[in-house]
Amino acid sequence: MSSEPFSSADPSPTYDVPTTPATGTPVPPKSAVHRTRAAALWSALALGFLILIVLLIFIAQNTESAQFQFLGWSWSLPLGVAILAAAVAGGLLTVAVGAVRIFQLRRAAKKNLKAGL
Repeated sequence: MSSEPFSSADPSPTYDVPTTPATGTPVPPKSAVHRTRAAALWSALALGFLILIVLLIFIAQNTESAQFQFLGWSWSLPLGVAILAAAVAGGLLTVAVGAVRIFQLRRAAKKNLKAGL
């Protein structure tokens, strides 16, 4: 025995480190940190602000006025604003159609659940 009180017979314990079979390189451990809703919200918010900045630059660079006519109405509008309005209208139409489809699927699922299927 040694005269040091905290010394042990086996000075360095060995641990099995997982390695890849083909190369023998150590496999990094899996992360214990999981993606949270707050992290997803933060990422979406940052992406939304980047898109907003790009849209503002687009509108600022396309300020030339254009003449529009629809069903007898006639008006003049900056081109960037008109294209942005068309994109927003298309997005809202897509959301409306998706909401109707989700409502249909939920109603069908509720009906199947009551029927015991």
